[in-house]
Amino acid sequence: MRTRPLHEHVLETVFEERRRLASRRGFLTGSAKVVGGGALALGLAAAPRLAAAQDGTPAAAEDFFEDDIAVLNYALTLEHLEATFYRQGLEEFDEADFGQDPLGNSIFDFLVDIRDHEADHVETLTSVINDLGGEPVEEAEYDFGDALTDPAAFLATAQALENTGVSAYDGAAAAISDPELLTAAGTIAAVEARHASYLNFVNGTLPFPAAFETPLSPEEVLEIASPFIVSGEVGEPMDEDDEEATPDS
Repeated sequence: MRTRPLHEHVLETVFEERRRLASRRGFLTGSAKVVGGGALALGLAAAPRLAAAQDGTPAAAEDFFEDDIAVLNYALTLEHLEATFYRQGLEEFDEADFGQDPLGNSIFDFLVDIRDHEADHVETLTSVINDLGGEPVEEAEYDFGDALTDPAAFLATAQALENTGVSAYDGAAAAISDPELLTAAGTIAAVEARHASYLNFVNGTLPFPAAFETPLSPEEVLEIASPFIVSGEVGEPMDEDDEEATPDS
């Protein structure tokens, strides 16, 4: 009799836990409805790229960025997005909304840790850009749709954001000329990968889906992130007029 691999058993347990939580709170209404608004847009855009083989090489990152500060502002744009997502989301939810993961840990507590990591990333990147004489990009205004009202959509969006972030760092690394900055960026990318792995786990997908990560070009990443950004210029410092602007109704 064939013994089932441990990871298959664990993932089955994850699926059952997510179904139980969804049913208990009455928000399991079909996968397309659960992951709504911006979450759906991100998930559909990100999934095929993250799983795709590198058949067509995206535009070289070196051709996209002027210098190391531009790369750091690109990373800061993504970190602002993630940090704001967790900050706003965890103000709307509490521990009971997420329950425990299959290992008995509070999902909410781990999300708080991830939120704090993303805030640290924003603070560090901002400080480094200032130290280099650059102007750090500001936090923009965002619309996360159903992810801020539906715990299942929040977890699905978090998973997509973290996986996209890992591939974004991988795709931009070649454009960094300073070895020390490259090492520093690597330490952030590694933590983002840990976040992605855990969120894959609690969403019922394999934490380590492939032997190699698929880098995403800046164009691909900005295409994924843009639906969430209501105002503010991606990857560049915002003008004062942009900060005061309100989105069209």
